[in-house]
Amino acid sequence: MKAAGSAEPKKGPGAGGGKKKKGGGPPGLIKPSIADTMKLNVYADNWFMLYVNGRLVAVDPIQFTPHNVVSVDFLPEYPMTIAVLAKDNADPKTGLEYGSSVGDGGFILKFADGTVTNATWKAKSFFHGPVNGDTANPQVRQEPLPANWWAVDFDDSSWKHAKEYTVEEVDPKQPYFENDFEGAKFIWSDDLALDNTIIFRTKVEKPGWQPRWNTKPDLDVTGAPLK
Repeated sequence: MKAAGSAEPKKGPGAGGGKKKKGGGPPGLIKPSIADTMKLNVYADNWFMLYVNGRLVAVDPIQFTPHNVVSVDFLPEYPMTIAVLAKDNADPKTGLEYGSSVGDGGFILKFADGTVTNATWKAKSFFHGPVNGDTANPQVRQEPLPANWWAVDFDDSSWKHAKEYTVEEVDPKQPYFENDFEGAKFIWSDDLALDNTIIFRTKVEKPGWQPRWNTKPDLDVTGAPLK
């Protein structure tokens, strides 16, 4: 029984159901699925941001401690240019951490396709200190990060190769041991203790690779902050 003055409920399109969702694309369009993605694992002492083919893929959500592993599913496309900004916890004016200590860095990565960090990666330091390890009168050397350091066409040909470090030298915390980094090496610049901001880059080739899908994203998410 309806109350006096009540109206009949609306039916059909616009009434909370029954209307077919728009989209789906034209005939023949093949979209990537979650099965086309792969996982990456990253551990950084202390922080990182990672780009693949000019697009931001992962950022460490914890600025310094506790040390954590970041795991992300992403859609690979080859050739694959990987660019990483890694930072050790260090005061920008002194290079010290916690007021008076000299810290050390370390970065390791593994993709499910077998891509791993090792000495074939390029690495360059942009923040060094305290110079000569002098904690009594700490001085630093810094240079601005280059424009478009994350870009596919960025020229890193003059950069040195990264240096590999052992697990014992980096001393990662527990989450590292709970994740798959088999075959990957910890990398940094030549100075694990005094170089505090590093850019790493590498390019992964996969000759003959073709995507299963035939569409591209319409949004533009290239670009990055410079600090």
